[in-house]
Amino acid sequence: MRVYTAVVNPAAGGGRAAAALVPVAWRLRAAGSPVTVAYSRSLDDGCQLAREAAGRGEVVVAVGGDGMVGAVAGAVVDAGGVLGIVPAGRGNDFARQVGLPHDPDALARVLLEGEPRLVDVAEADGRVVVGSVYAGVDSAANRIVNRARLVPRRIVYPYAAVRALATFCPATYRISVDGEELTERAYTVVVANSGYYGAGMHIAPDARVDDGLLDVVVIRAVSRLRLAALRELYSGTHTRRPEVLVLRGREVRVAAERPIPVYGDGDPIGVLPVTVRVRPGALRLLSPPDPTPAGHGPGLPRLRRAAK
Repeated sequence: MRVYTAVVNPAAGGGRAAAALVPVAWRLRAAGSPVTVAYSRSLDDGCQLAREAAGRGEVVVAVGGDGMVGAVAGAVVDAGGVLGIVPAGRGNDFARQVGLPHDPDALARVLLEGEPRLVDVAEADGRVVVGSVYAGVDSAANRIVNRARLVPRRIVYPYAAVRALATFCPATYRISVDGEELTERAYTVVVANSGYYGAGMHIAPDARVDDGLLDVVVIRAVSRLRLAALRELYSGTHTRRPEVLVLRGREVRVAAERPIPVYGDGDPIGVLPVTVRVRPGALRLLSPPDPTPAGHGPGLPRLRRAAK
C-alpha cells in the first residue's frame, strides 16, 4: 500500500490547486491509502516538505504548476523517492508531455497503480528543471506572466507574448553543445528536456524525457512580423522553418552579449550565462506508459537545420 504526501502550492492556478487535489485525494483514501496534505509557503519550503516525505518512503505528489513540479522533483531526486503529479497550474506543460490525465478518476488510478518510470531531468547551474530552460523573448514573456495577476488565465500567455514581442530586441548568443560552439543572432534559445512550454506550445517536438539528451531550439532573428507568424509553435511544425535551428546534446552552455533573464519551468533562475546538463533517468515518476514511438535514441549531438 502506498502512502502519499501531497505538497500543495496554494497560489498555483490562481488558487485552484487545493480544489484540484480534493477529488484525487478522496479517491486515494477510498482505496485505503493514507494521504497527508502539506501546504508550502514557498518553493524552498515545498522542497523541504518533499525531501522529508520521500525520506519516510512516501510517494510525494506535487500539486501545482511546472514550477512546483520542478522544485519538488529536485528534492525527490536527491532523496531517491517517487514523484506523482496533480496538474494544477496555468501551464502544466510537463504533465502534458508525460501524458497525465486531468480526470480525477484516471489521475488517481495512475497514482495508485502506475509503476515508477525513470525519466530525465535537466540541471541548470545546480537547479533541477523538468521542462525547459530558456532565455530571450520567451523569458521576457514569462516575467510578464508572473506579474500579470489580474489577466484572465486563458489569455495571459498570448497577452504576455504580444507584449514581450513588441519590446524585446534580438541578441547575439554563444551556444556550446557538448563542446561544439556556434554564434547566432536570435530571439530566443530554449534548452528542452520536455517538449512543451508556455501552456501548450510544442517548442521542441522531438524532445523525449527518457533519451538522456537535451533538445536545443534556437529561433533566429527575423522581422517581428515574421516571428509573430510562427503559429506552428503549438503544432510543433515550426522546426521546418529556416529561421529555426535544432541541436541536441547532453551539456549546453548559453551566453549572450548582454544580461538576459533565464527561466526554467516558469520561474526565474538568473541571467545568462547558464550551463544546463541532463541527468538521465534521475527521477522516478508515476505516469502513464510513454505513448510516443521510439525516438531518435542516444547518440552524438547533431545540428538539424529546418528545411526551406
